Amino acid sequence: MRARDLDGIGLWSAGLRYGDAGASADAAAELDELGYRAVWLPDVGGDLFAVCESLLAATHDLVVATGILNLWFHDAAETAERFHACTDAYGPRFLVGIGVSHQVLVEGTEVGTYDRPYSRMVAYLDDLDAQLRPLPPESRVLAALGPRMIRLAGARAAGTHPYLGTPELTRRTREALGPGPLIAPEQAVVLETDPDRARTIARTHLAGYLGLPNYARSIVRAGFDEAELADGGSDRLVDRLVAWGDETAIGSRLAEHRDAGANHVCLQVLGPDRVALPLDEWRRLAAALL
Repeated sequence: MRARDLDGIGLWSAGLRYGDAGASADAAAELDELGYRAVWLPDVGGDLFAVCESLLAATHDLVVATGILNLWFHDAAETAERFHACTDAYGPRFLVGIGVSHQVLVEGTEVGTYDRPYSRMVAYLDDLDAQLRPLPPESRVLAALGPRMIRLAGARAAGTHPYLGTPELTRRTREALGPGPLIAPEQAVVLETDPDRARTIARTHLAGYLGLPNYARSIVRAGFDEAELADGGSDRLVDRLVAWGDETAIGSRLAEHRDAGANHVCLQVLGPDRVALPLDEWRRLAAALL
């Protein structure tokens, strides 16, 4: 697909990626019927492409996107080949989001040394372009938080898929890229109106991210003090990174991203179990927002 044509609301889900394959396929079919535009799948190991194929086979209109494909785990030849296998079989509904991940995640595997991530991304895109059947720029987006990677996304891909961002990051990205490219931010949400319960769920989610340098730098660039990252994050930080409340509150945060220049927003619904499928919440959000 042409990534810049993606609009509406999607869902980012570790459950669809790492949960039971049959349950994930059934859920994707329902999400397609509910009117969600895309599902976004993380990649921290395992056969990413097999899951993408399964969800594409279960749906008719839904875009399946990687959010993101970890370039340290998949060489360019494999990525281009599997991209074309999916699009040949299921049409132009496969969007490849590509990212450099994080040092602590990469060096904890057999992949090796996490070195010069920006240069590695440039080389990876060069390799994709050099394949006999290249993965076209209009079908790929980059996980971009900092200025250099955002500029690269505008030059070598169809746009960006920023994770753990704020509407402020969406606005800065749109200002940098201009009107054409896709901006598809992930937005974590908690359908809970009690502040203490909502922030507890949010802090559990954020605990694995606030210590990662890429995210910490991005959060500080968004206007937070470094001290606000400590102890699970200040209330102000938590409330900007994770939208919580009822459907109206979630809709207000979506509107902020759209007003800031997002074409498409993908919601990550948080709960006590990270790999559960929050079907009730997905249905409630669809009824209110789609």
